[in-house]
Amino acid sequence: MSLRNYSIALSIIVALVLQIMPMPAIVDLYRPDWVMLVLSYWVLALPNRVNVGVAFFTGLILDILLGTSMGVHSFALCLSIYVLAANYQRLRNYSVWQQSIIIGILNALYNLVVFWLQHLITDIYFLFDYLWPVASSVVMWPWLFWLLRKVRRQLRLH
Repeated sequence: MSLRNYSIALSIIVALVLQIMPMPAIVDLYRPDWVMLVLSYWVLALPNRVNVGVAFFTGLILDILLGTSMGVHSFALCLSIYVLAANYQRLRNYSVWQQSIIIGILNALYNLVVFWLQHLITDIYFLFDYLWPVASSVVMWPWLFWLLRKVRRQLRLH
């Protein structure tokens, strides 16, 4: 089997590693939501191969890796990816900068759903710092988009 067959899974695994990689506290505050960004790219590029089901299983893996209650990240990812998948044909036609704004809004939805579910389970309180990953994800989207598009084109994924 070639790298071509496993490239989507490998990119999701790299995103999971980047999501859990230890970082200094000041930098960790601004860590982009790598899993959400990578899944968003693949849903826009190849919606027939990456969909809500992939988001569900990736979210369960993320719940296990982060030690959160089962289903929190899974539900939030499924909700955000569903909205993206339902509108992928329209969003594909936007420029990368317009897409980054929409990805930011969906990332805010993801983070707010995770917070809301954590609040229901553990009674945590909202801090504005929870939304810094949204800003960094908006900044990272064009770079990740161009990188994954280059990988997809070189491997001729369709």
